[in-house]
Amino acid sequence: MELTKEEESALKGEKGEVLELAYRILVATGEAINADRLVPIHWAHLSGVNYNTIGDAGEEFLSKLSKDAKVQVKTTVNPMGFDIDKVSDYKLDDDFIKKQQSISESYKKMGVVPSFSCIPYEIFDLPQKNTQVSFAESNAAIYANSIAHLKTNKESAFSALASALTGKSPYADLRKEDSASPNLTIQMKVKNSNELTYGLLGYFAGKIAGSSVRISGTNDLDKRSCKALCGGMGTSGQCGKFVLDDNDDNQSEKVDFDNKEMQNILDELNTTDSGDLVVLGSPQLGLEEISDLALMLKGRSFKKRCMIFCPRAIQQQTSELGYANTLKRAGCEMLFDCCTCLTPLIDKDNTDGVITNSIKGSYYLKNSNDVKVNLKPLSQIIDDETKW
Repeated sequence: MELTKEEESALKGEKGEVLELAYRILVATGEAINADRLVPIHWAHLSGVNYNTIGDAGEEFLSKLSKDAKVQVKTTVNPMGFDIDKVSDYKLDDDFIKKQQSISESYKKMGVVPSFSCIPYEIFDLPQKNTQVSFAESNAAIYANSIAHLKTNKESAFSALASALTGKSPYADLRKEDSASPNLTIQMKVKNSNELTYGLLGYFAGKIAGSSVRISGTNDLDKRSCKALCGGMGTSGQCGKFVLDDNDDNQSEKVDFDNKEMQNILDELNTTDSGDLVVLGSPQLGLEEISDLALMLKGRSFKKRCMIFCPRAIQQQTSELGYANTLKRAGCEMLFDCCTCLTPLIDKDNTDGVITNSIKGSYYLKNSNDVKVNLKPLSQIIDDETKW
């Protein structure tokens, strides 16, 4: 891989240990994916924020790194493990709270924007099309490539952090202007689809597609369904981009996503027919979805406990527009800075089963939290789990 003189100097340690480590990560990553050089990026979005994900080793690494490291580009971060304003409402381990706060402070010291959101594309202004970014959150990387028309590979926690510290990323795969067209087309054959259907479609696509995939038959893709598609796809495989295209003239292999395939995925992820907790927000709910939810819940209230996960960036707007009061009256707990996935707020010892419309959430609740999950679309959740 070709490096500039400045990059070579940093790699040799002539600009300090932090940049040496960062360039070592980028070079190793670049060689693994056959990159020919590094390119400047405009924005990095980091994972590796939740203490449940990175543990003691990650917390100690970030604490040490933050003494000297500073990010070189706009850098945002994924959700952490709790909402600091609500932490006293939950019986969390004191050590978890301490270590999670240490991780948060380390990122702040490095100049990272404390966004704690998995939907940076909804709460920050997007750069112009074809801008290079480095996103480690899988749903955000897929959204960036597919909807926002930015360019990023599905980065690891380490490669995105290295990109933040250097302002560079390896130029390969989905970053290239002439990246290969998808060699697989998935034909959407399920009628009367909703966000759960698209989450299942994404999970199916992630399992069988390469780095990109073409999808046909999706003319009714609204924001909620789009996010569900990105979230499902990012959960099950390495696919980092989809192209919505109904042109039958392409020569790619074609695979149908029909009711049978949808049911196979549903059988894999749906592990119970009921639950005692409703969970919404994986990916986190943005302002538009909160508005829709508030409208759907007007005059209704949940018969069971309901947790809603959102980015803190929309907290003030939800209050000013009256959405927060509507949701509170409906029995919802709004939680900021955290997410359904890998949170200690949902514990198998206190929860028999979770009801959600999120494929991504169901996967992590099942495999990481060891909690049973009942999957159904939001409209059905409202019908089944609320009363007038």
